[in-house]
Amino acid sequence: MLLNERVYQVALTRVPYIGHVHAKALAAHFGSATAIFQARFAELASIDGIGTARARAITGFRQFDQCERICESTARLQAEQLFITSDKYPQQLLNCYDPPTLLYYKGSIDLNHPRMLSVVGTRHHTEYGRQQTESVIGELRQAGPVIVSGMAYGIDGLAHRAALRAGLPTLGVLAHGLHTIYPPEHRLLAQEILANGGGFITEFPPGSKPDRFNFPIRNRIVAGISSALLVIETGRKGGSMITAALAGGYNSQVYALPGRRSDIRSEGCNFLLHNRTAVPFYSVPAFLTDMNWSPAAYPRSQMNIPFVLDEAESIIANLLEHHGVLSIDDLYVLSGMPSGAAAGAILSLEMRNIIRALPGKRYQRCV
Repeated sequence: MLLNERVYQVALTRVPYIGHVHAKALAAHFGSATAIFQARFAELASIDGIGTARARAITGFRQFDQCERICESTARLQAEQLFITSDKYPQQLLNCYDPPTLLYYKGSIDLNHPRMLSVVGTRHHTEYGRQQTESVIGELRQAGPVIVSGMAYGIDGLAHRAALRAGLPTLGVLAHGLHTIYPPEHRLLAQEILANGGGFITEFPPGSKPDRFNFPIRNRIVAGISSALLVIETGRKGGSMITAALAGGYNSQVYALPGRRSDIRSEGCNFLLHNRTAVPFYSVPAFLTDMNWSPAAYPRSQMNIPFVLDEAESIIANLLEHHGVLSIDDLYVLSGMPSGAAAGAILSLEMRNIIRALPGKRYQRCV
């Protein structure tokens, strides 16, 4: 087997007893994964925090065939491996105590873009949360940031879609390998993100499933990769609160959207504000001033979403464009299609955020 730097990079993430902190120290000392595995036992053991047990684990590692298969899978996905010493590696993550040793990346975003904003919130958002997510990100278009989120249901998905509508690049941080998208309902969204200059990043190699314990690990990338984090809506417990706590420790500025005192979906945001662990997000102009992000020209024409609709989808979309709001029964009748075909078109358009469901089984165009 012909080993190369990419295989050694994967291997370093799989050596027993070598965590991210140890890997960071080793990479700083040797400069590359190849140099780490070619180093002598005595030199490895002499590094602070490594010692004899970890040095022995490195020199005794033999599962390079598995690592090579991961590299091959990454190449088939047309993705990149970003080792912690790479110039392309997001430097903001180096503020973390335990930055990922290796990232898998697919897309065309500069991961060291000077303006990156992570947007998080509950999966069970209110109408207020939806409106605020869309409004805030729409107004941010003038400053041209990259919008980062976790591709989950709720605020995450809304943030990615709002970025696309605003003509902003958006980065999805995944809790699984690049071979799939979770939840599966966001696969079409994922295609649109890639088609419009966005991308996906993960520390989990291809083939990794979206296991439950992966999500808190994923959250530290959401927290650490941006210079600011905005919490839209959240309860007192959950992933958004964990992400906010992590961001505060990673030198990222945390913002929270104030909510009504009686609203449990805003309880977490209000708690962050009460404890002064977050700054109130009052307006986009105030935020841009705080961040020193002066408005920048960001040509929308380069980022338009190619809404390619089939015949059934076109009929539904055109009806709503003409009438404004229609009930689902009206759509069935006016479209002249079988109810199954109309329902399928409605679902597809709603998943792509081209139309929006309203109370009372009514629908409205979004774009």
